Amino acid sequence: MAQAALRWLSLVAVVWLQFINGTNTNFPAYSSELKQLLSMSQLQLNNLAFASDAGKILGCLAGFAADHLPFSVVLIIGSILGFIGYGVQFLYVSNLISSLSYWQVFGLSVLAGNSICWINTVCYIVVIRNFPSYRQIAVGISTSYIGLSAKIFTDIVDAVWPHSSPIRRARAYLLLNTVLPLVVCVIAAPIARAIDAGKERKKEGGFIVMFVITIATGIYAVISSLGSVPSGLWPVINLVVMVVLVILAPLTIPLGESLVEEWGLSNEEKVHDFPIKELHDNRELRSVEEGMVEEEVVVAAEVCDEVVAKEEIGLKTMLSRLDFWLYFLIYFLGATLGLVFFNNLGQISESRGYSSTSSLVSLSSAFGFFGRLMPSLQDYFFSRSKYVVSRPASLVALMAPISGAFFILVNPTNLCLYISTAIIGVCTGAISSIAVSLTSDLFGTTNFGVNHNVLVANIPLGSFLFGFFAARLYHKEGHGGGGRCIGIECYRGTFINWGSLSLLGTFLSLVLYARNRKFYLQRLQAAVTPR
Repeated sequence: MAQAALRWLSLVAVVWLQFINGTNTNFPAYSSELKQLLSMSQLQLNNLAFASDAGKILGCLAGFAADHLPFSVVLIIGSILGFIGYGVQFLYVSNLISSLSYWQVFGLSVLAGNSICWINTVCYIVVIRNFPSYRQIAVGISTSYIGLSAKIFTDIVDAVWPHSSPIRRARAYLLLNTVLPLVVCVIAAPIARAIDAGKERKKEGGFIVMFVITIATGIYAVISSLGSVPSGLWPVINLVVMVVLVILAPLTIPLGESLVEEWGLSNEEKVHDFPIKELHDNRELRSVEEGMVEEEVVVAAEVCDEVVAKEEIGLKTMLSRLDFWLYFLIYFLGATLGLVFFNNLGQISESRGYSSTSSLVSLSSAFGFFGRLMPSLQDYFFSRSKYVVSRPASLVALMAPISGAFFILVNPTNLCLYISTAIIGVCTGAISSIAVSLTSDLFGTTNFGVNHNVLVANIPLGSFLFGFFAARLYHKEGHGGGGRCIGIECYRGTFINWGSLSLLGTFLSLVLYARNRKFYLQRLQAAVTPR
């Protein structure tokens, strides 16, 4: 297979890896059952959600490992960590091993959460290296699929364990979290690697095909997530359609790339196959043409790379920059706050008397998918337009709706719950996708693996702080009634606090935008100015 086709195959492998790597996102689907099974308080349950996020504190280890070990080894290490972390919990919940202490379960959750960082790090580095001129597009497409993890896990549970008791469904989720990432990592490890495919084309047509497949997948995911849990054969049909859209459909791109490349080469030969006076002049003409093409590619690369990043800096220097701490707090008060909301979605829906938590989880997953994809669509179609929105400006546009969604949640209707969940899903997903490229914009790509893992270390911090105070208010409103609280009052104060904090994050994103406006204007000018 041609090198260019292998490069696209590596993107397909990354899509598969991201699709099953959001194991922590399905926690709300079984958190209430886990709370009951293990006789935990709301504070203890919140600490378990925090434990999964706490694994990201050690995410920089994955960055260091990716700098010194083959990507396949890093993937296998990450999948084994998840296999142990979720696997032992599954054995315990299934009564197949003796009882574990709460703190042992906590430690296993940390281990499982850390496994996600190892897989994510490989995915980010592979697409950045294989598509340097289109890294936002490639990163956005691939990371969007992590937003569908909860959706596919729910579809599998609905299809394989229909009409099961809540306890059996909780066990099913833990079993899938244990086995599925390991299987996919073993399959993807040989092909998820950096490919030296030579020069990139001016326009990668494969991205158009990938956009069509990805958007079709997202539309189907949203439609199939609306309403109650389907019965009969529909869960099986849902699962089959999702597998075809995500696993099989993207494979048409590397296969088609091989055919297109062969056709393009033969067509090029026909174009240059015209009679000339002297035979030796043909060789000279080809040399001149190759030189012109080489020069054009070099110039195009200079345009793309001239102002890709302010500078390449290391961890110590990055931590001394005001831009980093603004960026850190914006993510903390935006995407991290959204993730905390999703971690508590099970208890939020239960307190409001809404029984179909799994459909809410699928809805948040599907809209998060579209949110992660939006920056790629913008970058592909408008990156060289004078109307393009810079990434800091995009943060401003995404932070404000999150704040509004939290205030909408004060309304007790299920419609407001659906609307707010969708808004938070879209905005949280988009911020997570933009952050990957924004990190490389502000601090360079050389130390990206370490720098970005330090940024996302704010997730466990936010998970603990925001989740802790939400759990305290929940317990207070429930008056200690068996660890449960029913009514809109359980989270009213929490939603008001979260909305206010998101407003603060919106203001900070305005500051970051103002500080980097000149840099992005120079970058845009370099991109649109003819060379």
